[in-house]
Amino acid sequence: MKKRILTLSMTILLVLSAVLTFSACQKPDDGKYVVGICQLLPHPALDAATQGFMDALKQELGEENVTFYNENAANDASVCTTIITNLVNKNVDLILANATSALTAAVNGTAKIPILGTSITEYGTALGLDNFNGTVGGNVSGTSDLAPLTEQAQMILDLFPEAKTVALLYASGEANSRYQVKVVGEYLKSKGITVLDRAFTDSNDATVVASAAAEAADVIYVPTDNTAAGCAQAIGGVIGDTPLIAGEEGICSGCGVATLTISYYDLGVATGKMAAKILKGEAKISEMPVEYAANFTKKYNPIRCAELGIDTAALEAAGYVAIEMPAED
Repeated sequence: MKKRILTLSMTILLVLSAVLTFSACQKPDDGKYVVGICQLLPHPALDAATQGFMDALKQELGEENVTFYNENAANDASVCTTIITNLVNKNVDLILANATSALTAAVNGTAKIPILGTSITEYGTALGLDNFNGTVGGNVSGTSDLAPLTEQAQMILDLFPEAKTVALLYASGEANSRYQVKVVGEYLKSKGITVLDRAFTDSNDATVVASAAAEAADVIYVPTDNTAAGCAQAIGGVIGDTPLIAGEEGICSGCGVATLTISYYDLGVATGKMAAKILKGEAKISEMPVEYAANFTKKYNPIRCAELGIDTAALEAAGYVAIEMPAED
């Protein structure tokens, strides 16, 4: 009899535990949502993408209906992992992963919570997907900041027709950067340009490698590289009078002459609209293809151009727009 009572008691406890656990995981269907954000580092481009995402989601769902946990990893991939773990433990309704390291951490952290990436150049490369066809599947989708790479490469030839040697400067650990310089390098080689591969390990040796690249090349190209973005000003301080073409506006404003760039705010808005569809049950994330920026703008850095004696009137005649530089203190 005691054995039967004990067995019955244990059964009741297990059932109660399962019910309580199930209840804790359920969210009331009250139109209220909690969204987690993991951004790799503070930077104008990534900041703009996050802001656009939040603004769009508040507009789509109602500001009073969405709560954000907005976390920044200060350019430390291990911190991305910690942030994602915390967001998963909070049982958020959706995660925005801003930049590749954040996306990788999110994918490794949960297979259930919907994950939208943004500021990701190429999802197949970032996630190690073979034969990527535009849709990641599972619980992952998002937006890409991939610019027309061959057009960026041609920009180098158009602006600096006398250039014979171009250095490709990027962080060796960033898969998306390696993808971009491969495409740009192949295009330049096809035009008879000598290409120098100049990879740095992290921000600690970026300026050393950048300085050497400036000595060896006529022009430097930097892709949409998060590590370079975090130390763009420092790179600009060591490259002297060697012009630099950047993959996006934020890097260009720190050390570049010109860029062919997207609006990262608009990219964030597009990601926010995707999130709203997922949260409202209007779309399945597993079926959502990655979205790409619709528009690209040629921009130039007026300060850097003035330092190098580049004719900005000619740039504007060619369709370039001046970057709004931050006011100096």
